[in-house]
Amino acid sequence: MMDTSVKRIAVVQGAPSAAVQEMFHALVERWRPTVRIAGVVAEDHGLPDRKCRAGYLRSIVSGTLYPIFQDFGPGAEACHLKEEGALAAAAAVEKDIVAGCDLVLLSKFGKLEAAGQGLTEAFTTVLAANLPLLTSVSPAFEAAWRDFAAPHFEILPAEAESVETWWRTIHGGATSH
Repeated sequence: MMDTSVKRIAVVQGAPSAAVQEMFHALVERWRPTVRIAGVVAEDHGLPDRKCRAGYLRSIVSGTLYPIFQDFGPGAEACHLKEEGALAAAAAVEKDIVAGCDLVLLSKFGKLEAAGQGLTEAFTTVLAANLPLLTSVSPAFEAAWRDFAAPHFEILPAEAESVETWWRTIHGGATSH
């Protein structure tokens, strides 16, 4: 029986976004042989001299890259997110959830999601399906996240072992498919 004191949504905080996404990539690779994972992980665009690091969302299921940035060239001060890529990624994640999964990993609840855009529909689908969710939340958007998901989540430190412990607790009580 699942420990009901453990929340089905884990929010990783306490490290820069790039470090959290790197940890997510590593966990996906470790879990993929035995866990059906739907979702997206953020990847840097790799362009030099840009203030904004937002680049792509990569589908965990298909490997498809969804661009989420508008490149205004070197020296641009603003971070201009391209919602179309995030919406396409969210639609793909929703299809992957319907196809069946044990866990959903959504890279981040950030600026777009706080405004009800971006991956919001994917987050809503996960909540409605009562599936385990692993994500991160930009500190600037914690209040919007709490309004969206409280009290159904717990905050974990940005340490792989903490996330592994959460997943073993959640998955240990799950029935096989």
